Amino acid sequence: MLLAMDVGNTNISIGLFDDGRMVHTWRIATDRRKTDDEFEIIIHQLFDRAGIGLGDVTDVAIGTVVPSLRDVLSRVSRHLFGVEPWVLDSGKANSQVVLKVDRPEEVGADRIAASIGAYRRFGGPLIVIDFGTATTFDCMDEEGAYLGGAIAPGVEIAAEALFARTAKLPRVEYTAPPRVIGKNTVDSLRSGIIFGYVGMVEGIIRRMAKELGKASPTVVGTGGLCPTIAEHTEAIHHVIPTLVLEGLHALYQMDPRSTASGGNVP
Repeated sequence: MLLAMDVGNTNISIGLFDDGRMVHTWRIATDRRKTDDEFEIIIHQLFDRAGIGLGDVTDVAIGTVVPSLRDVLSRVSRHLFGVEPWVLDSGKANSQVVLKVDRPEEVGADRIAASIGAYRRFGGPLIVIDFGTATTFDCMDEEGAYLGGAIAPGVEIAAEALFARTAKLPRVEYTAPPRVIGKNTVDSLRSGIIFGYVGMVEGIIRRMAKELGKASPTVVGTGGLCPTIAEHTEAIHHVIPTLVLEGLHALYQMDPRSTASGGNVP
């Protein structure tokens, strides 16, 4: 079995693949202060609850945008599973994906993995939107080359900045109100946050589609708040919560240096 870990700024998504099929997923909070032992206890408990033995894991793939946790989780992989992890970095990405950007080394592992996960499912051209700590937009062409994208503040970060800088505005749930025209402060905030992001998403998709030269590229969404936004727009065609994990699995399988391809994990 392959254990894939997508380490984001807010959450760590974990997926277990058996013969190419995802059989379990978990999500835990990203905490840069946690030690190797703490992560090992958490993973051990998740496996116990699912009735899976640690010895069933034969390979580990890690994609992270949090550099400080790369070494921690690599040590956890060695100690808990006896496996040297395969870690997605710019070098591995460049060997498997054509990155048509100015600085390929700056493209986050999660963005590459999400794009590959979407391309494997739907082909191109496509636009991938990840509603995470940041809201990222990524484009791929018909041949599967990564073209670049856009990065905006995440829904929660933008809302928290508003709450922190205004004395009288309360924190609200990130759910849409009954109508765009709010009749009270809470509904007005919810309207601005949710429908404001819907408008941003639709606007960026429209502009990207024009630059791609396609009237309707496939648009795939992922990330925690994606279902909330996608519910209120027809611009997002597919919502795939496990997209980054699927992309990590695909990139691992594609890399000739991985044990899955008969090579040695560096």
